[in-house]
Amino acid sequence: MGKTKPFLIAKREVWEGYKRVRANRGAAGVDGQTIEEFEKDLSNNLYKLWNRMSSGSYFPAPVRRVEIPKPDGRHRPLGILTVADRTGQMVAKRYLEPLFEPHFHPDSYGYRPGKSAIEAVGTARRRCWQYNWVIDLDIKSFFDEIDHELMLAMVRRHTDCKWVLLYIERWLRVPVRMPDGSQIERGKGTPQGSVISPLLANLFLHYVFDKWMQTEFATVPFERYADDVICHCVSEKQAKFVLGAIGRRMAEFKLQLHPEKTQIVYCKDNRRKGSYPNESFDFLGYTFRPRLSMNKKGERFVGFSPAVSNKALKAIRQTIRSWNLTRRTRETLEDFARMYNPTIRGWINYYGSYYKSALYRTLWHLDRVLSRWARRKYKRLSGGQRRAQHWLKRIIRREPGMFVHWQFAYAWARR
Repeated sequence: MGKTKPFLIAKREVWEGYKRVRANRGAAGVDGQTIEEFEKDLSNNLYKLWNRMSSGSYFPAPVRRVEIPKPDGRHRPLGILTVADRTGQMVAKRYLEPLFEPHFHPDSYGYRPGKSAIEAVGTARRRCWQYNWVIDLDIKSFFDEIDHELMLAMVRRHTDCKWVLLYIERWLRVPVRMPDGSQIERGKGTPQGSVISPLLANLFLHYVFDKWMQTEFATVPFERYADDVICHCVSEKQAKFVLGAIGRRMAEFKLQLHPEKTQIVYCKDNRRKGSYPNESFDFLGYTFRPRLSMNKKGERFVGFSPAVSNKALKAIRQTIRSWNLTRRTRETLEDFARMYNPTIRGWINYYGSYYKSALYRTLWHLDRVLSRWARRKYKRLSGGQRRAQHWLKRIIRREPGMFVHWQFAYAWARR
């Protein structure tokens, strides 16, 4: 008879965890092993992971650090785990999520089953009509500053499962392998990009912010998506008081509000008089600000509304540029539609949910790129941009469903 494992982890759980990891894809970790390479010896790889996790001999590999460019020219650090470590974290996440979820606040929207970013935007939109003032919170380097001991203490409130607590501690403390090959030991923080980080971050801010707000400021509604937080206040005086209290609360848990990015905003519309230095804020890819709108009677008014942010539009244009369409003259319009419609549909479904006309110009930009592609592909269109644009317009009229944005961005294509 074999020795009994100290930790009871079902083999089925490791398999289910791996299926989730495979569906999410992702790059290789420090071992260079891709999903495809992991699957070449799948049964053996999963058995080894289960055996190590069950026996207590599992130690995660260092996290590979990559720098993701941000629209403002800076970079966001991302941690890439090995396939085996992502699978191990998914096993723990599947165990913990049902324990945490019933306790989470209904206005915590990030990385939760049945919740979404667009739902958070819609709730913020409605509350900006109801409340005159907003506190736009930015927690400075939140994921890098999470205190490990505080984090573990919060997890222990919900479980005493020894293998979960052991491996969360190991995942939190695992070193980071930098792009230059150097290795950095970590005494705080949890890497953005890891499977379990969003769940742990939600638990941390549940106790630091959500639960505290419910007790201390029950009349101040908020929307939180991970570390992006918006609070709604009835007056500037209340906003200043609440912001000061939040700053002190964050300091108690070794966190700091970003002094330049955190702001109090006046939700100005045609009912609210006066002015304030800050009358707009960004939240989850949308910019909230005064906008000219039309009611059901056809009357124009100024409302405080969200629309796709300039930062998001710039990111979309950068993505279109990365496709290098004008150089790919061997492919057809149908090829491009098949390859990029899923991405375009994602943009429309998300950024077209509110004030959709703000998205039109960027989608028209894609068609200008397609016109330039047509000039290079077809000699008869090389005479000028206008000729290529008329050619593309005829195709839009004839086949308005080829690209998903054509019926969205052209009124005449919807007829």
